[in-house]
Amino acid sequence: MSKLKINKILTYTIALIWLINGLFCKVLNLVPRHEQIISNILGDNYSKLFRILIGISEIIMAIWILSKFKSKINAITQIVIIAIMNVLEFILVPELLLWGKFNLFFALLLILVIYYNEFHLNKKIIQHK
Repeated sequence: MSKLKINKILTYTIALIWLINGLFCKVLNLVPRHEQIISNILGDNYSKLFRILIGISEIIMAIWILSKFKSKINAITQIVIIAIMNVLEFILVPELLLWGKFNLFFALLLILVIYYNEFHLNKKIIQHK
């Protein structure tokens, strides 16, 4: 499979992860655990509002990924957000995570995929144009 095709598949997959988490898990609240996590970290008063705002931000991230606008800044932003969010959850609410403290491993895998897709695959594609 060509690097261009792998890059496209990974780009769409990464965007889909953000879209699913934003729209279904947070905006539509189909995974109530997300609001519990927010509530435990930030308090009950605004957990619903923050859940919706985070969900909308994740949907915007999916759109940004698909737009390929400033893709390197986008990749760095994703990596930083995923790292901060998962380290905080690992420390503050590991009991609410889908895979407990093992969630950090999956976050690291996603970070590596984002990095590889943008700074390795995308670099090769741009050089061959």
